[in-house]
Amino acid sequence: MIISFITIRFLDILDILLFAFVLYQIHKLIRGTYAIKIAIGVLAVYLFWYFVKALNMQLLSSILGQFIGVGVIALIIVFQPELRKGFLLLGSRYLTQERFPFLSNLWTGSSKNYSIKIQEIVTSFRAMSMAKTGALIVVQRQIPLDSFLSIKDVLNADTSSRLLVSIFYKNSPLHDGAVIINNEKIYAARCVLPLSEKQLPADFGMRHRAAIGITESTDAVALVVSEETGLISFAVGGEIQVGISTKKLQLELETLFATAQEKNLFENLFSEKVKSH
Repeated sequence: MIISFITIRFLDILDILLFAFVLYQIHKLIRGTYAIKIAIGVLAVYLFWYFVKALNMQLLSSILGQFIGVGVIALIIVFQPELRKGFLLLGSRYLTQERFPFLSNLWTGSSKNYSIKIQEIVTSFRAMSMAKTGALIVVQRQIPLDSFLSIKDVLNADTSSRLLVSIFYKNSPLHDGAVIINNEKIYAARCVLPLSEKQLPADFGMRHRAAIGITESTDAVALVVSEETGLISFAVGGEIQVGISTKKLQLELETLFATAQEKNLFENLFSEKVKSH
């Protein structure tokens, strides 16, 4: 009796590794959302169909086979938000301006850097945190945010700390909702954002859920001041840091948005303060 061993090629190993990578990315995409429960249900139906097919149960096999046949279209409809998020992340994270500048020019029109008035934002957050004024500011990066805003009042005003504080003053008609900052302009106020479907802590309010939601779907940065505690939160990539200091907030914004000239200025100011002490 001749035993024939299974031959494994390099492409087979590569195929398995790529499949595992895709599964891992899908898990990261739907982890913590209600979509993972739907995915488990779909997997259970598929395994049951495979089981009855192996047992040659003709009736169940044919019925479930018809269901599986149109299942791809159903999955596209059910997982539409997750698919949209995945493609957006693919375009913004893996096809970045630094790696593929010719691709970024196709939709931005140029490869210019985006910069914001960091000091004005930090100053306004320091004042609102001390006064426990609830606030939500979203800073746009490469992905335009217009398609994610169901309501907005366009301002196109220069970014200033006094204007930001006045917008979120509790008696202001614009305080309810988010402020969108695009480059050095306050683009819009009273914006309604998509909410995250993650299972979040009970002490997270609508502002925190909206901050996580918009950063899950785009590459934007969201900043929050809690009305109850005055704590500052920083959200990016669907993850949120709660209770950061204004110094930490400035550092995070400098890392993401400061130009080379501004970074040198910040470093010189910091070194001068160190020498003075």
